[in-house]
Amino acid sequence: MTGTVKQQRQQRRGAGSPLRRVQIGNALSAFGSGFTMPYMFVYVDQVRGLGSLAAGMVFTVFALAALAVLPFTGRGIDRYGPRPVLLAGAALAATGAFAFGHATGTPALLVSSFLFGAGVTTCQPALATMVVRCSTAATRSHAFALQFTLVNLGMGIGALVGGQIVNVADPASLTRLFTIEAATFLGLALVTGTARMPRLQLSVLHEKSDGPTGLRALVADKAMLRLCVLAGLIFFTCYGQFESGVAAFATDTVGTAPSTLGFAIGANALTIVVLQMFMVRITARRRRTTAMAAAGLVWLGAWAMALVAGLIRTEAMAATVAIVSIYALFGVGESLLAPTMGPMVAELAPARLLGTYNAGYALVKQIAIAVGPAVGVLLVGSGTWPLYLAAMAGSTLLIVVLALRLRPYLTAEQDNAAPAVVHAVPVRELQTAA
Repeated sequence: MTGTVKQQRQQRRGAGSPLRRVQIGNALSAFGSGFTMPYMFVYVDQVRGLGSLAAGMVFTVFALAALAVLPFTGRGIDRYGPRPVLLAGAALAATGAFAFGHATGTPALLVSSFLFGAGVTTCQPALATMVVRCSTAATRSHAFALQFTLVNLGMGIGALVGGQIVNVADPASLTRLFTIEAATFLGLALVTGTARMPRLQLSVLHEKSDGPTGLRALVADKAMLRLCVLAGLIFFTCYGQFESGVAAFATDTVGTAPSTLGFAIGANALTIVVLQMFMVRITARRRRTTAMAAAGLVWLGAWAMALVAGLIRTEAMAATVAIVSIYALFGVGESLLAPTMGPMVAELAPARLLGTYNAGYALVKQIAIAVGPAVGVLLVGSGTWPLYLAAMAGSTLLIVVLALRLRPYLTAEQDNAAPAVVHAVPVRELQTAA
């Protein structure tokens, strides 16, 4: 009876202590990432003097590391659980970040970037699986939104502090930042990698024991495949440009100072922190596909502000306001997506393949983030910034279209068009499934 009452309590509220440790560890690692991610381009291009092409290669290798590790990551999570996979990823990321801060030539930077990217991308599906394991259908959107809020708060604070420490004339200042990031990944391993995961609590509808396995199951799932295409476009257009294309556009074309870029990143994080829980309440009453389409419309406004910044770049103050507005509008769209995409992957995934689905989703994300910087930095670096903005605006418009066309492939529960029915599943069945 005690176990049944405990499961019912967890079903209503999610697993408290383990989820808090997952959220705290994620925010801690994000704080370190905020120190460095906005300044990786500046570090390679200006501090090490290797040029924009080398900086683009570093970003591309960072993201392409996912191709090497994520196919194994999903299987590892499904077989051994998310904790050991997270510990391995944190160790890789810490090693890569430390080495990156001490590298001086392109080969060393590329190797360090690969290790760094492999570690980060290994951690992502493990953390997503932990959030699912520590939540229920009723609390999952809130859990993912809170995770996203804490991550962006950590990154925003890190970017603000890091922007004041960065000194292009002093390479040691950047080395210190990357060393701090390595330490935060060790903190992630200590805080979150040692958390004890509760039993998986999903409805018996998720517990199919037959059918294809591995990535074949994901490819055979038409809804998940379409979601991955949409997610790839989202990450290419927003996240793939956030830390590279837009940063290069702001610094090279508009002439924004690195410290000002840090404030813009901070405005993005502040927007998310202020709006996220409000957006959770809004999206809780609306279809997830509607929220995705709305995010695309908001990002169209962001690219319009980028055009304004490019046209008035000789007016320093006005151009700075426009650049900050780009990042703030990105934050509005991101806060719409946080309670929708992660929970939708969890709804689509059979419980036995939760790690595989999260890893496949992360793989799509990393491929898009690999292609995004290459396209963005190439177009901005070659001086064709109007073509860059037009391409991004067109891709954003396509996000709206694909989000609405995904709707017929989802059930009412998957699209949040009907109340969750997890409470109707007998606790005895949940115990059996777990």
